[in-house]
Amino acid sequence: MIKKLRFQNKLMLSYLLACIIPLLIVSVFIFHQSAKGLEESSQEFASLYTSQIKSSLNEFIKEYDKITKSVLVENELIYRLGEGSSIPMNEEVNQRVAVQQLLMRVSLLKSEIGTVMLVSRDNSVYQYTTTTSRVDESRLLSQDWYNQLRNSDQTFFISGLHDRSYYEDKGAGAVVTVGRVLFNSKGAYAGMLLIDLDPFTLLQLEHEFLQARDKYGISVIISNDRREIVYHSEAASGRITWEQVLHSEFDLTGDRAHEDRIILSEHTAQGELFIKTEIPRSKLLQKINQMKGLTMIVITTSCLIIFLISLWLSYTITRPIKALRRSMKQAEVGQYLPIQKEQTSDEIGSLVYSYNKMIITIKTLIEEVYVAEIKQRQAKFLALQNQINPHMLYNTLESIRMKALVKDDEDTAGMIKILARMFRLTLGKEGRHHSIKHELEYTGNYLQLQNIRFDDMFTLSVNMPDEMLECSIIPLVFQPIVENSINHGFAGYSQALCISIEGSWTENGEVLIRISDNGSGMSSEKWKELNSLLEQAASNRYSLENQNDHGENGLGLINIAERIKLHYGDTYYIKVLSGIENGTTIEIRIPGISKPEHISFDAKKEGEGNETDFGR
Repeated sequence: MIKKLRFQNKLMLSYLLACIIPLLIVSVFIFHQSAKGLEESSQEFASLYTSQIKSSLNEFIKEYDKITKSVLVENELIYRLGEGSSIPMNEEVNQRVAVQQLLMRVSLLKSEIGTVMLVSRDNSVYQYTTTTSRVDESRLLSQDWYNQLRNSDQTFFISGLHDRSYYEDKGAGAVVTVGRVLFNSKGAYAGMLLIDLDPFTLLQLEHEFLQARDKYGISVIISNDRREIVYHSEAASGRITWEQVLHSEFDLTGDRAHEDRIILSEHTAQGELFIKTEIPRSKLLQKINQMKGLTMIVITTSCLIIFLISLWLSYTITRPIKALRRSMKQAEVGQYLPIQKEQTSDEIGSLVYSYNKMIITIKTLIEEVYVAEIKQRQAKFLALQNQINPHMLYNTLESIRMKALVKDDEDTAGMIKILARMFRLTLGKEGRHHSIKHELEYTGNYLQLQNIRFDDMFTLSVNMPDEMLECSIIPLVFQPIVENSINHGFAGYSQALCISIEGSWTENGEVLIRISDNGSGMSSEKWKELNSLLEQAASNRYSLENQNDHGENGLGLINIAERIKLHYGDTYYIKVLSGIENGTTIEIRIPGISKPEHISFDAKKEGEGNETDFGR
């Protein structure tokens, strides 16, 4: 398919391939490197972000560990809370006041603390809150998360997210409870300290980190050692509600398939909390797809520019080549025209310049050679046509003279009349129509003169269609052949010489003429030699050098062959068909008019149509 393409298309295709393939390779490489760098940068930021969260949580745990331990100063007070009704009323009131003061001091340690509860060993609930909603003690003690913490072996704990259904207002949202199991100095269970916190308070990040988190779509999930969610950044940012996190059927703390997310995991120093940072690949790919779109725009624009440049370059290169091709096609049909447009100074311009010089040289040579050939052919034709055999005229005049001596008046006048008629047919024919009829008339006159000389020893019969008589023919074709028949085939007065001229049409509408005699003929060697010379006549038809005439008298067959080739071309000819021992037949082929439909190709019928006997 490439071989069938035009040269301009091949050039343009090569330019496009040479430019676009490296462009695509470089663009794809840059895109992959940029995407890889973006992903690595995102992972580095997520790692840094996770480290910041870890540090913040470690600080959070450290602070609340101290806060919850601060109540141990009143360990005996807390232990006595579980004695029930065994203490006096006034002492019980004092205990409640002391507990309230203790809980108030705890809440004042951190501003984000809203509700602090102390559950004694007899399940009595003491609380201090800075909000308008208080805790329903019975509902608190029936919470699943509370019972799990009550039965756990942990001293300091952070519960998972749970709802606010144990509050009197049953408000929406979720809270996280940080607490400690209290023991007396002897290791006996004394109660539990519970601090309810808003999940937002777990992470206190700088504004720049929050902006970067939103930019890369980073989500953070914090869970405790029981795989319970403590914090979810999607709920904290408002994308989802805390109720959706609480009632989610999926394990939000577990590791998912890494095809759609980049996951980084960390935990606090003591392993109380686990941090999972996720970067969604869809968010990351959104940035990468923006880069891909920009890359595609750059590639498309570059390809369009490359295509236009390739089209212009290929057109610029092939334009002089196309002009050269058009000029060559004109030269093929004989129009030798140089390329006139101004050419460049490169190799193609030099080629066109050389071609123009070659065309001008060829045109000059052709004109010179053609004119010289025309002149040569005219000179040759005139030289051949004007080669009238003086020997025939001398013999004729001698016969007239001898006849005039023996007989007087009429015969002499007749011979002179015949001779004058022959001169009228042969001389002054240039530029005028000379037909087969004229040629037959001239040949018949010539034979009449020879019969006067040789006492009616020659007969001439013509068998030719009427319409063929009007066909054009060059002068002096039949008479030299008849003269050769007399000179070479006439055996003397012992036997008369019969000469016949027959004409017929070929399938292509050409004229085919045979001139036969019943003379002595010629040897086979002479016949082969003569045909060979006739075939070579075409190579000598433009030569003006003197040639040996192979006919002892007359213009000879060679002259006739050369004239036929000169006038009609190589397709037409004269040749000897037979001539061994008994008679000779000469065949001549020349162009003719198309044969009418009523003319038959039957030789006998043609012979019956027009037969002339030039008898004695």
